[in-house]
Amino acid sequence: MLLSLAAVLVGVVVLVWSADKFILGASGTASILGVSTLVVGILVVGIGTSAPEMLVSAIAALDGQSGLSVGNALGSNITNIGLILGITALLIPLSVQSKLITREIPLLLLIMIAGYILVSDGVLDVLDGVMLLVGFGLVVLRQLWEAKHSRGDILEKELEKEIPKDITLKAALGWLVLGLILLVASARLLVWGAVELALLFGVSDLVVGLTVVAIGTSLPELAASVAAARKNEHDIAIGNVIGSNMFNLLGVMALPGVLSPGAIDIGVVNRDYPLMLAMTVLFFIVACLPKGNGRITRVEGGVLLAIYFAYTAYLLVDTGAIGGA
Repeated sequence: MLLSLAAVLVGVVVLVWSADKFILGASGTASILGVSTLVVGILVVGIGTSAPEMLVSAIAALDGQSGLSVGNALGSNITNIGLILGITALLIPLSVQSKLITREIPLLLLIMIAGYILVSDGVLDVLDGVMLLVGFGLVVLRQLWEAKHSRGDILEKELEKEIPKDITLKAALGWLVLGLILLVASARLLVWGAVELALLFGVSDLVVGLTVVAIGTSLPELAASVAAARKNEHDIAIGNVIGSNMFNLLGVMALPGVLSPGAIDIGVVNRDYPLMLAMTVLFFIVACLPKGNGRITRVEGGVLLAIYFAYTAYLLVDTGAIGGA
Protein backbone atom coordinates (compact mmCIF):
# COMPACT_ATOMS: atom_id res chain seq x y z
CA MET A 1 0.00 0.00 0.00
CA LEU A 2 2.80 2.44 0.88
CA LEU A 3 4.42 1.87 -2.51
CA SER A 4 1.14 2.55 -4.31
CA LEU A 5 0.49 5.67 -2.25
CA ALA A 6 4.03 6.89 -2.87
CA ALA A 7 3.58 6.30 -6.60
CA VAL A 8 0.42 8.43 -6.61
CA LEU A 9 1.98 11.24 -4.56
CA VAL A 10 5.22 11.35 -6.55
CA GLY A 11 3.26 11.04 -9.79
CA VAL A 12 1.03 14.00 -8.88
CA VAL A 13 3.94 16.22 -7.76
CA VAL A 14 6.00 15.53 -10.89
CA LEU A 15 2.87 15.82 -13.07
CA VAL A 16 2.08 19.29 -11.72
CA TRP A 17 5.69 20.49 -12.03
CA SER A 18 6.18 19.08 -15.52
CA ALA A 19 2.82 20.50 -16.70
CA ASP A 20 3.96 23.95 -15.58
CA LYS A 21 7.27 23.61 -17.44
CA PHE A 22 5.53 22.16 -20.50
CA ILE A 23 3.19 25.17 -20.61
CA LEU A 24 6.13 27.54 -20.09
CA GLY A 25 8.01 25.95 -22.99
CA ALA A 26 4.99 25.72 -25.28
CA SER A 27 3.76 29.27 -24.68
CA GLY A 28 7.28 30.69 -24.86
CA THR A 29 8.01 28.88 -28.12
CA ALA A 30 4.71 29.95 -29.68
CA SER A 31 5.20 33.56 -28.60
CA ILE A 32 8.76 33.69 -30.00
CA LEU A 33 7.51 32.24 -33.29
CA GLY A 34 5.02 35.10 -33.59
CA VAL A 35 1.77 33.40 -32.56
CA SER A 36 -0.78 35.94 -31.33
CA THR A 37 -1.33 36.47 -27.61
CA LEU A 38 -4.91 35.18 -27.66
CA VAL A 39 -3.99 32.03 -29.57
CA VAL A 40 -1.17 31.31 -27.12
CA GLY A 41 -3.38 32.00 -24.11
CA ILE A 42 -6.52 30.24 -25.26
CA LEU A 43 -5.15 27.27 -27.18
CA VAL A 44 -1.54 26.64 -26.23
CA VAL A 45 -2.00 27.21 -22.51
CA GLY A 46 -5.51 25.71 -22.57
CA ILE A 47 -4.36 22.46 -24.13
CA GLY A 48 -1.26 22.51 -21.93
CA THR A 49 -3.27 22.61 -18.70
CA SER A 50 -5.31 19.64 -19.99
CA ALA A 51 -2.19 17.68 -20.97
CA PRO A 52 -2.09 15.80 -17.61
CA GLU A 53 -5.67 14.59 -18.06
CA MET A 54 -5.03 13.60 -21.67
CA LEU A 55 -1.90 11.60 -20.92
CA VAL A 56 -3.32 9.90 -17.82
CA SER A 57 -6.50 8.94 -19.69
CA ALA A 58 -4.60 7.72 -22.75
CA ILE A 59 -2.32 5.51 -20.65
CA ALA A 60 -5.22 4.21 -18.57
CA ALA A 61 -7.27 3.41 -21.69
CA LEU A 62 -4.34 1.58 -23.29
CA ASP A 63 -4.03 -0.45 -20.07
CA GLY A 64 -7.71 -1.39 -20.30
CA GLN A 65 -8.68 0.87 -17.38
CA SER A 66 -11.37 2.79 -19.23
CA GLY A 67 -13.18 3.57 -15.96
CA LEU A 68 -10.15 5.49 -14.78
CA SER A 69 -10.09 7.38 -18.10
CA VAL A 70 -13.75 8.36 -17.96
CA GLY A 71 -13.56 9.14 -14.25
CA ASN A 72 -10.54 11.37 -14.81
CA ALA A 73 -12.35 13.38 -17.50
CA LEU A 74 -15.60 13.88 -15.58
CA GLY A 75 -13.94 14.15 -12.18
CA SER A 76 -11.57 16.83 -13.44
CA ASN A 77 -14.49 18.89 -14.71
CA ILE A 78 -16.38 18.53 -11.43
CA THR A 79 -13.18 19.41 -9.56
CA ASN A 80 -12.53 22.42 -11.81
CA ILE A 81 -15.95 23.96 -11.14
CA GLY A 82 -16.52 22.87 -7.55
CA LEU A 83 -13.07 22.84 -5.99
CA ILE A 84 -11.02 25.23 -8.13
CA LEU A 85 -13.61 27.94 -8.85
CA GLY A 86 -14.96 27.48 -5.32
CA ILE A 87 -11.58 27.99 -3.63
CA THR A 88 -10.60 30.82 -5.98
CA ALA A 89 -13.88 32.71 -5.45
CA LEU A 90 -13.67 32.21 -1.68
CA LEU A 91 -10.23 33.79 -1.68
CA ILE A 92 -10.99 36.49 -4.24
CA PRO A 93 -14.52 37.10 -5.63
CA LEU A 94 -14.38 36.81 -9.40
CA SER A 95 -15.95 39.02 -12.05
CA VAL A 96 -16.38 38.13 -15.72
CA GLN A 97 -15.54 41.09 -17.96
CA SER A 98 -14.35 39.43 -21.17
CA LYS A 99 -17.01 39.06 -23.87
CA LEU A 100 -14.98 36.13 -25.18
CA ILE A 101 -15.39 34.28 -21.87
CA THR A 102 -19.14 34.94 -21.66
CA ARG A 103 -19.51 33.37 -25.12
CA GLU A 104 -17.48 30.32 -24.11
CA ILE A 105 -19.61 29.31 -21.10
CA PRO A 106 -22.81 28.63 -23.11
CA LEU A 107 -20.69 26.68 -25.61
CA LEU A 108 -19.31 24.57 -22.77
CA LEU A 109 -22.87 23.85 -21.67
CA LEU A 110 -23.85 22.75 -25.18
CA ILE A 111 -20.80 20.49 -25.40
CA MET A 112 -21.76 18.87 -22.11
CA ILE A 113 -25.32 18.23 -23.30
CA ALA A 114 -24.03 16.70 -26.55
CA GLY A 115 -21.60 14.54 -24.58
CA TYR A 116 -24.37 13.30 -22.32
CA ILE A 117 -26.44 12.27 -25.33
CA LEU A 118 -23.48 10.17 -26.54
CA VAL A 119 -22.94 8.34 -23.23
CA SER A 120 -26.59 8.07 -22.15
CA ASP A 121 -26.83 4.58 -23.69
CA GLY A 122 -24.18 3.37 -21.24
CA VAL A 123 -21.60 2.75 -23.96
CA LEU A 124 -18.62 4.76 -25.11
CA ASP A 125 -17.64 3.27 -28.46
CA VAL A 126 -15.29 4.18 -31.27
CA LEU A 127 -17.91 6.26 -33.09
CA ASP A 128 -18.57 8.26 -29.91
CA GLY A 129 -14.84 8.82 -29.50
CA VAL A 130 -14.43 9.93 -33.10
CA MET A 131 -17.38 12.33 -32.81
CA LEU A 132 -15.85 13.85 -29.67
CA LEU A 133 -12.50 14.26 -31.44
CA VAL A 134 -14.24 15.95 -34.37
CA GLY A 135 -15.89 18.28 -31.86
CA PHE A 136 -12.47 18.94 -30.36
CA GLY A 137 -11.14 19.95 -33.78
CA LEU A 138 -14.13 22.22 -34.41
CA VAL A 139 -13.68 23.94 -31.05
CA VAL A 140 -9.99 24.52 -31.79
CA LEU A 141 -10.90 26.07 -35.16
CA ARG A 142 -13.58 28.19 -33.54
CA GLN A 143 -11.18 29.44 -30.89
CA LEU A 144 -8.63 30.32 -33.57
CA TRP A 145 -11.34 32.34 -35.30
CA GLU A 146 -12.32 33.99 -32.00
CA ALA A 147 -8.69 34.87 -31.31
CA LYS A 148 -8.40 36.52 -34.70
CA HIS A 149 -11.61 38.53 -34.35
CA SER A 150 -11.52 39.43 -30.65
CA ARG A 151 -8.58 41.80 -30.62
CA GLY A 152 -8.78 44.34 -27.84
CA ASP A 153 -10.77 42.06 -25.53
CA ILE A 154 -9.79 42.48 -21.88
CA LEU A 155 -8.66 38.84 -21.83
CA GLU A 156 -5.91 39.70 -24.31
CA LYS A 157 -4.62 42.44 -22.01
CA GLU A 158 -4.54 40.04 -19.07
CA LEU A 159 -2.79 37.33 -21.09
CA GLU A 160 -0.20 39.81 -22.34
CA LYS A 161 1.16 40.08 -18.79
CA GLU A 162 1.39 36.32 -18.31
CA ILE A 163 2.96 35.00 -21.51
CA PRO A 164 6.76 34.73 -21.04
CA LYS A 165 8.74 37.32 -22.97
CA ASP A 166 12.20 36.99 -21.40
CA ILE A 167 12.91 33.44 -22.55
CA THR A 168 15.08 32.28 -25.45
CA LEU A 169 13.89 29.82 -28.08
CA LYS A 170 16.50 27.28 -26.93
CA ALA A 171 15.32 27.49 -23.31
CA ALA A 172 11.65 27.34 -24.33
CA LEU A 173 12.21 24.24 -26.46
CA GLY A 174 14.22 22.67 -23.64
CA TRP A 175 11.41 23.15 -21.13
CA LEU A 176 8.88 21.93 -23.71
CA VAL A 177 10.74 18.64 -24.31
CA LEU A 178 11.63 18.06 -20.64
CA GLY A 179 8.08 18.85 -19.55
CA LEU A 180 6.60 16.43 -22.08
CA ILE A 181 8.96 13.60 -21.10
CA LEU A 182 8.24 14.03 -17.41
CA LEU A 183 4.51 14.39 -18.09
CA VAL A 184 4.44 10.97 -19.76
CA ALA A 185 6.57 9.35 -17.04
CA SER A 186 4.60 10.83 -14.14
CA ALA A 187 1.27 9.99 -15.81
CA ARG A 188 2.44 6.38 -16.16
CA LEU A 189 3.42 6.29 -12.48
CA LEU A 190 0.16 7.92 -11.36
CA VAL A 191 -1.99 5.45 -13.31
CA TRP A 192 -0.11 2.47 -11.87
CA GLY A 193 -0.43 3.75 -8.31
CA ALA A 194 -4.10 4.67 -8.74
CA VAL A 195 -5.03 1.23 -10.09
CA GLU A 196 -3.16 -0.46 -7.22
CA LEU A 197 -4.98 1.71 -4.67
CA ALA A 198 -8.31 0.85 -6.27
CA LEU A 199 -7.55 -2.86 -5.90
CA LEU A 200 -6.38 -2.43 -2.30
CA PHE A 201 -9.47 -0.50 -1.21
CA GLY A 202 -11.85 -2.60 -3.29
CA VAL A 203 -13.31 0.31 -5.24
CA SER A 204 -13.64 0.74 -8.97
CA ASP A 205 -11.09 2.51 -11.11
CA LEU A 206 -13.91 4.93 -11.98
CA VAL A 207 -14.11 6.14 -8.36
CA VAL A 208 -10.34 6.56 -8.13
CA GLY A 209 -10.44 8.51 -11.41
CA LEU A 210 -13.26 10.73 -10.13
CA THR A 211 -11.44 11.57 -6.90
CA VAL A 212 -7.70 11.02 -6.42
CA VAL A 213 -6.62 11.19 -10.06
CA ALA A 214 -9.01 14.04 -10.92
CA ILE A 215 -7.67 16.20 -8.10
CA GLY A 216 -4.07 15.39 -9.05
CA THR A 217 -4.48 16.22 -12.73
CA SER A 218 -6.47 19.39 -11.92
CA LEU A 219 -3.82 20.93 -9.67
CA PRO A 220 -2.25 22.90 -12.59
CA GLU A 221 -5.61 24.63 -13.14
CA LEU A 222 -5.92 25.37 -9.41
CA ALA A 223 -2.47 26.94 -9.26
CA ALA A 224 -3.07 28.95 -12.46
CA SER A 225 -6.53 30.19 -11.41
CA VAL A 226 -5.54 31.26 -7.89
CA ALA A 227 -2.38 32.98 -9.18
CA ALA A 228 -4.37 34.82 -11.87
CA ALA A 229 -7.07 35.91 -9.42
CA ARG A 230 -4.46 37.28 -7.01
CA LYS A 231 -3.15 39.45 -9.85
CA ASN A 232 -6.71 40.67 -10.53
CA GLU A 233 -6.76 38.72 -13.81
CA HIS A 234 -10.21 37.24 -13.20
CA ASP A 235 -10.96 36.34 -16.79
CA ILE A 236 -7.82 34.20 -16.98
CA ALA A 237 -8.84 32.42 -13.76
CA ILE A 238 -12.27 31.62 -15.17
CA GLY A 239 -11.01 30.99 -18.69
CA ASN A 240 -8.60 28.32 -17.39
CA VAL A 241 -11.53 26.34 -16.04
CA ILE A 242 -13.71 26.76 -19.13
CA GLY A 243 -10.97 25.81 -21.58
CA SER A 244 -9.87 22.84 -19.51
CA ASN A 245 -13.43 21.53 -19.18
CA MET A 246 -14.01 21.79 -22.93
CA PHE A 247 -10.81 19.93 -23.73
CA ASN A 248 -11.54 17.32 -21.04
CA LEU A 249 -14.94 16.51 -22.51
CA LEU A 250 -13.91 16.50 -26.14
CA GLY A 251 -10.28 15.40 -26.00
CA VAL A 252 -9.95 13.34 -22.83
CA MET A 253 -13.38 11.63 -22.95
CA ALA A 254 -12.71 10.64 -26.56
CA LEU A 255 -9.64 8.57 -25.64
CA PRO A 256 -11.33 5.64 -23.87
CA GLY A 257 -13.87 5.48 -26.70
CA VAL A 258 -11.15 5.28 -29.36
CA LEU A 259 -8.55 3.23 -27.44
CA SER A 260 -10.70 1.01 -25.20
CA PRO A 261 -14.35 1.13 -26.36
CA GLY A 262 -17.09 -0.56 -24.37
CA ALA A 263 -19.68 -0.21 -21.65
CA ILE A 264 -19.23 2.44 -18.99
CA ASP A 265 -20.30 2.33 -15.35
CA ILE A 266 -23.99 3.18 -14.96
CA GLY A 267 -22.99 5.65 -12.24
CA VAL A 268 -21.49 7.86 -14.94
CA VAL A 269 -24.90 8.25 -16.61
CA ASN A 270 -27.06 8.45 -13.48
CA ARG A 271 -24.78 10.26 -11.03
CA ASP A 272 -21.54 11.84 -12.20
CA TYR A 273 -22.45 13.35 -15.57
CA PRO A 274 -25.76 14.86 -14.34
CA LEU A 275 -23.95 16.47 -11.40
CA MET A 276 -21.28 17.91 -13.70
CA LEU A 277 -24.02 19.28 -15.96
CA ALA A 278 -25.95 20.78 -13.03
CA MET A 279 -22.82 22.49 -11.68
CA THR A 280 -22.11 23.93 -15.12
CA VAL A 281 -25.68 25.28 -15.34
CA LEU A 282 -25.17 26.93 -11.95
CA PHE A 283 -21.88 28.38 -13.19
CA PHE A 284 -23.67 29.68 -16.31
CA ILE A 285 -26.44 31.33 -14.26
CA VAL A 286 -23.98 33.05 -11.94
CA ALA A 287 -21.46 34.17 -14.56
CA CYS A 288 -23.56 34.92 -17.65
CA LEU A 289 -27.16 35.80 -16.87
CA PRO A 290 -27.98 39.44 -16.00
CA LYS A 291 -29.24 38.42 -12.57
CA GLY A 292 -25.81 37.05 -11.77
CA ASN A 293 -24.11 40.36 -12.66
CA GLY A 294 -21.18 38.44 -14.11
CA ARG A 295 -19.75 37.81 -10.64
CA ILE A 296 -18.88 34.75 -8.60
CA THR A 297 -19.07 35.94 -4.99
CA ARG A 298 -17.57 34.31 -1.90
CA VAL A 299 -20.99 32.92 -1.01
CA GLU A 300 -21.40 31.39 -4.46
CA GLY A 301 -17.85 30.05 -4.30
CA GLY A 302 -18.71 28.49 -0.95
CA VAL A 303 -21.81 26.87 -2.45
CA LEU A 304 -19.76 25.36 -5.30
CA LEU A 305 -17.19 24.08 -2.80
CA ALA A 306 -19.88 22.60 -0.55
CA ILE A 307 -21.45 20.78 -3.50
CA TYR A 308 -18.06 19.35 -4.44
CA PHE A 309 -17.30 18.08 -0.91
CA ALA A 310 -20.83 16.68 -0.49
CA TYR A 311 -20.56 14.83 -3.80
CA THR A 312 -17.12 13.44 -2.97
CA ALA A 313 -18.24 12.29 0.49
CA TYR A 314 -21.36 10.64 -0.96
CA LEU A 315 -19.31 8.97 -3.67
CA LEU A 316 -16.79 7.49 -1.22
CA VAL A 317 -19.46 6.30 1.23
CA ASP A 318 -21.79 4.96 -1.46
CA THR A 319 -19.04 2.94 -3.13
CA GLY A 320 -17.67 1.57 0.11
CA ALA A 321 -14.35 3.44 0.00
CA ILE A 322 -15.24 4.87 3.44
CA GLY A 323 -17.11 2.89 6.07
CA GLY A 324 -17.01 -0.41 4.24
CA ALA A 325 -19.18 -1.81 1.46
